[in-house]
Amino acid sequence: MGDRPLADDDLVAQAKQGDTRAYGTLVEEHQTIAFRTAYLITGSAADAEDAVQEAFVKAHRALGRFRPGAPFRPWLLSIVANEARNRRRSAGRRERLALRAAEDPLSGGAVPSPEAALLDAERREELLVAVNDLREDDRLAIACRYFLGLSEEETAATLDWRRGTVKSRTSRALDRLRERLGVEV
Repeated sequence: MGDRPLADDDLVAQAKQGDTRAYGTLVEEHQTIAFRTAYLITGSAADAEDAVQEAFVKAHRALGRFRPGAPFRPWLLSIVANEARNRRRSAGRRERLALRAAEDPLSGGAVPSPEAALLDAERREELLVAVNDLREDDRLAIACRYFLGLSEEETAATLDWRRGTVKSRTSRALDRLRERLGVEV
C-alpha cells in the first residue's frame, strides 16, 4: 500500500493541511497539461511558463476554497486558462495560436519511410494551418478536446463554458475543418 501513488483527492487534502510535498506532487503531475493549456492560449512559451507558475501559486492559495470530491485537474486548468488569458490580454497580442506544443511524438518504435514521414508532416501542417485559421473559440475547443485530450467536462471547466457549449462549438469547428480540408463524412 505504501508504493501506491496517492490520488489527487488525497494529495489535495494533505496540501490543504500544509503538506508542501503533497502540493509539489500535484504540480509535477499536472505541469505538462497546464503548460500545454497555457501555450495554446498565449501562443508563447515564455508567457505560458509565467502563466502556469502564477496559476500554481494562485491554486495553492485557493486550496481552501477547493470543493472536496471535485476533480482537481479541471479546477486547476480553469485557473491556468484564466491566467493565460490575462497574460495574453495584458500584452495586447492577437497572434495566431501555435499548436505545435500539442503535437504528440510518433508512438511505437517503427520508423516510417521517408515518403510516409513527409506525407504525415504535410498533412499535420495542413491541419495546423486550418485549425489556426478558425475563430478563437473554435481553436480552443478543438485544442482542448483533441490536442490536449480533455473530456467535455474538463474542457467546459477549463474554458469556463457550459458542457453544451463545448459540444456545439466542437461540432461546428469540426464541420468547418472538414469543409476547409475537403473531407467528406
